[in-house]
Amino acid sequence: MNSKPDSDHWLVRASTIRGFWIGGIAVLVLTVVAQLFIPIKGYFVVDGWLGFAAIFGFVSCVLMVIVAKIMGKLLKREEHYYDD
Repeated sequence: MNSKPDSDHWLVRASTIRGFWIGGIAVLVLTVVAQLFIPIKGYFVVDGWLGFAAIFGFVSCVLMVIVAKIMGKLLKREEHYYDD
């Protein structure tokens, strides 16, 4: 049996979470900066704009979270729904 509490796991430490945030933001910034040097030929006018993929991905993620929250409220059942 593990004698350490779960809060000591390396994935839940504040320093690890901070590092993941910094690393993720750095990767996102580098991909947008790379678009300055690598020409993007979009199929439409808007997808050739600087940072379009980053903005589109962020907005899509936010919308998925909102839709999931709404679906959770609509589909939620009482705790003892199946105990009958």
